[in-house]
Amino acid sequence: MSVPEFNNQLFTLNSSLNAFAYNLTKNSEEAKDLYQETTLRAISNREKFRPGTNFKAWMFTIMKNIFINQYRKKQKANTVIDKTENLFYINSGKTIRNEADTNISLNELESMVGNLDEGLRIPFELHFEGYKYQEISDQLGLPLGTVKSRIFFARKALKQNIKYLYGDYNTIRTSLTA
Repeated sequence: MSVPEFNNQLFTLNSSLNAFAYNLTKNSEEAKDLYQETTLRAISNREKFRPGTNFKAWMFTIMKNIFINQYRKKQKANTVIDKTENLFYINSGKTIRNEADTNISLNELESMVGNLDEGLRIPFELHFEGYKYQEISDQLGLPLGTVKSRIFFARKALKQNIKYLYGDYNTIRTSLTA
């Protein structure tokens, strides 16, 4: 789809997208921000749109996903930490027990990552630092699928190493959140 055709279809959806944004946010300023973020994301990912598919559905899906991600970020940010002696997490509904024998120190984890094969370690570290899969692929000159699989196998190796050293991962997680 050419740029003018894309922009024309985007313009025709203007009122529908604004109405949908308002229905999601129930706030006119947040709706404007959501609409703006959606159009920016759509324009920057224009090459990912497949001609012959439903453009309106594609745009609404982008908007809905942005809204959900923003909502989750807000929910995470709303957790307030009480700075008094007891250090309870407010709004979390759970207390956290510290069992030192099940905690993995940062040094141990860094050592485990450092012991990974270089082919797995480098893509994993870049992903951990916040690089997107495509950026890692471009930087290392590897196919996108190879980068994704190497990160997957690095995670798998780390989980196996943790399981070997500390027992079942779910047991550790349960003991930390129980």
